Parts: sequence; structure tokens; C-alpha cells
Amino acid sequence: MTARRLSLLAAACGVVYSALVRRSVLTWGATASEAASRLPGDELLEHATGVSTRAVDIDAPASAVWPWLAQMGPSPRGGAYTYDWIENLLRLDMHSVDRVLPEFQHPQVGATISLGANRMRLERVEPERVLAWRAEDGNWVWTFVLSERDGRTRLISRNRFRLLTLPARIGMVPMEPGSLVMERKMLLGIKERAERLASSAASRAAG
Repeated sequence: MTARRLSLLAAACGVVYSALVRRSVLTWGATASEAASRLPGDELLEHATGVSTRAVDIDAPASAVWPWLAQMGPSPRGGAYTYDWIENLLRLDMHSVDRVLPEFQHPQVGATISLGANRMRLERVEPERVLAWRAEDGNWVWTFVLSERDGRTRLISRNRFRLLTLPARIGMVPMEPGSLVMERKMLLGIKERAERLASSAASRAAG
């Protein structure tokens, strides 16, 4: 196949992806209202050129969800609850744990972690409600928003990017499906851990 045909095929695939698939990739688990709404943390990066909003329902109170968010990050923190082997191919030093780490349960604005080349700083902390990280260069904000009702929690993960060049914007498109694979696993990993923690707490209270 010639380079011209490969280019045409790639362009056609891009059109199909953008028209039929991209929205569901960027909004897995989220309602149309959630995807369109302004959320806490959005103010940290106005005029984003890329946004994803993904969500999961968790059968546990926010108090059982928050610990896993509070301790996220590379070792010695709690990992990212996704595919560690993929994370560590990128040298992120992620080791997802199944226990609450007391030493990381009180995140403070100004704390930093490294995610590869990205140095992330905590910019907004509202326990059991909002946790927002911003990249040192200001071009990426990652926010978790929790909403509890009747003992169940809605967890929303929003990523906002400022992509400064056309090649950067084009290059982000093929990364989006990969980000869905990783973030879906992360959200389900948090869900599993939070529900197990809540169940254990209920058993202790009953016993």
C-alpha cells in the first residue's frame, strides 16, 4: 500500500472515529448532563482544547471512596488501581494497593507527585467531595468529584488539556481510546475497593 493510500485510510478512520466513536470514548459512564456541565476544578484550566468526563456509580458512601483518591500516586503512594504493568512500561512506578495507607489520608494543597514527565500539584482539596491536580506547566488538570446520595456515591473523573499546537491535538486523538482503557479500569478499581471497605466497616459495626 502506498503512502498516499495509507494517508487516505488514516484520514478516513479519523473521520469515522470522530463522528461515531469519540464522544463515547471521552464520556464513558457519564451522563450527557455531566459531560456538558461545569464541574469543580474546571476553573483551574479555562479554554481547554481537550476534555474527557468519565464516571462510575459506587455502592458505598463517599467516606469509603475518598481514601483511595487521597493516596493515589506512584510508590510509596497507593498506585492508580489500573494496569500497573502498562503504567510501569512508562516508568511511572505505580503499584496499586488494596489497603488504605494512613500516611496519605490528609492531602494538602501544594503537595506534588510525578507522573512521568508531568509534575502534578494539588490545587483543590475538599475531603469526600473534590480532589484536583494540575500539571506544573498548567496544561493539564485532573479532577475527581464525588457526590453522595442515600449512601451511594457518584464518582466523576474529569481531565482537561490545553494542547498548544496542531500536531499535539492530532497526536492526542489516537491516545484517547488508550486513556479510556486505563481510566475505566481505574474507576472500576476504586469502585471495587470502596465497596469492599464499606462492607468491612458495616460488618465490624454489626459484629
